[in-house]
Amino acid sequence: MKNSLLLTVLAVFIGLQSNAQQPEIFSKNSLAINGYDPVAYFTEGKPIQGNDSLNIEWNHAKWIFSSKANLDSFKVSPEKYVPQFGGYCAYGMSRGYKAPTDGEAWSIVDGKLYLNYNLEVRQIWNKDQEQAITKAHANWKEIKHAKKE
Repeated sequence: MKNSLLLTVLAVFIGLQSNAQQPEIFSKNSLAINGYDPVAYFTEGKPIQGNDSLNIEWNHAKWIFSSKANLDSFKVSPEKYVPQFGGYCAYGMSRGYKAPTDGEAWSIVDGKLYLNYNLEVRQIWNKDQEQAITKAHANWKEIKHAKKE
């Protein structure tokens, strides 16, 4: 019951978003993935907020980092560190829509970073993670640049 209510609230939230084209990279307050350092998930094993003075513009988004070493690693190989689906919710993408994410709700699967809407949604996503990832990748190809219906 609680999960269905959560999913209903999430669907309503998504439905209220504008019909404008959503960017390929999820950003809030002009910062990709809410200002979390994408490299830190891999090097520190946890989400760490970046420092605005350590930044780079990549793929039409501003990415910030917690250390110069992380910034330098990103410059060399950004695709290695950016979250899948542009940082949009992996569960939402498996259902066919772009949803915002919480940097605290994350997973690394097969060397790839996945973010979710929140910790509860991540638990749901984890229950059928392999199938959800497959569906999300198929959906991402279709809606990566699509306008919100």
